[in-house]
Amino acid sequence: MLYDVVVVGGGPAGATAADDLACKGYKVAMLDRAGRIKPCGGAIPPRAIQDFDIPDSQLVARINTARMISPTGRSVNMPIENGFIGMVDREHFDEFLRLRAVRSGTQSFIGTFLQIDRTGGQPVVIYRDKATKQERRIKTKLIIGADGARSNVGRAEVPGGDMIPYVIAYHEIIETPQNLPNYDPMRCDVIYDGVISPDFYGWVFPHGSSISVGMGTEITGTDLKDATRLLRETAGLTECKTIRKEGAPIPLKPLDRWDNGHDVLLAGDAAGVVAPASGEGIYYAMACGREAANATMACLASGNAKDLKLARKVFMKEHGTVFKMLGAMQAAYYKSDERRERFVSLCHDVDVQRLTFEAYMNKKLVKARPMAHLKIGIKNVAHLMRLIPAIST
Repeated sequence: MLYDVVVVGGGPAGATAADDLACKGYKVAMLDRAGRIKPCGGAIPPRAIQDFDIPDSQLVARINTARMISPTGRSVNMPIENGFIGMVDREHFDEFLRLRAVRSGTQSFIGTFLQIDRTGGQPVVIYRDKATKQERRIKTKLIIGADGARSNVGRAEVPGGDMIPYVIAYHEIIETPQNLPNYDPMRCDVIYDGVISPDFYGWVFPHGSSISVGMGTEITGTDLKDATRLLRETAGLTECKTIRKEGAPIPLKPLDRWDNGHDVLLAGDAAGVVAPASGEGIYYAMACGREAANATMACLASGNAKDLKLARKVFMKEHGTVFKMLGAMQAAYYKSDERRERFVSLCHDVDVQRLTFEAYMNKKLVKARPMAHLKIGIKNVAHLMRLIPAIST
């Protein structure tokens, strides 16, 4: 069979792209390695639940508060007004997305991507079948590479695809303890402490009957497991049973180019669409997968490979400003414990809390309160110039 599109990778980006294409009647194949679970806190905003029709059954927890913890142990509770943040477990959530794509008409293949062969004129995806260990071939018109931050498709096919910067994230899924003091099943803890992570943060995120405890860093040589062990000790979670452990690269910024100019388009982590500072990736991966599907549909309709560029153009028009602002915030505040202390102090501000969550929940910058933005900007400058104490409210 000649497929319209082969999607390599069945995570949130790939599965969303496959589902959108199949729902429009295109012949879609999805190639996934299966069995791999990405380390992820699992947070999804209401915008994701609405845009991608996520059922309540996939939400393992509903969060109403985020607690920011500074290097000196100070904490700031940031309540989520008029809503909640949903939590999913990637072990089940990704499989739900893949099965939905299959129900929509996607043909699923389980195996490892090897290369793209064009000797016959039409691109052919070559992969190693997981069950038989034999090489198989899938003939197609276009390919969407959604195979992660160190994308094999991207490295082989897209200029710059082998240069993507990333942090390494690691987490442990543990059983939720009973009656643990200072633990709230409706609160996410974000730990800004150089001992846990010298350049990012650690987290304790409730997942109902389990908890995700982890951290990330770009600095080579950091002992991720030891840092997570320390994080568990600090949070009083040492004795909790460990269910599983996972680690993976997380991209730091969107690639400058997502397509090869002919027949390949990247999506999700392969395209680098993880938000700086927060590390949020699920919503942006799914949004990127949707734009990849739209761009491939435009390309199939027109026969013009330039239409593949629409995916990045539309995505960055919608989300590029947020990414730039978060990147600037990460560069300003994550470089030292003194700066992290100031960042937590800034989180005391009610305007910071409201604007942060309004932007997070709706995925748009809030422009309705210019005086609040001015006030926050002045406080930012004052902290960065050390005009006010690091520990302040």
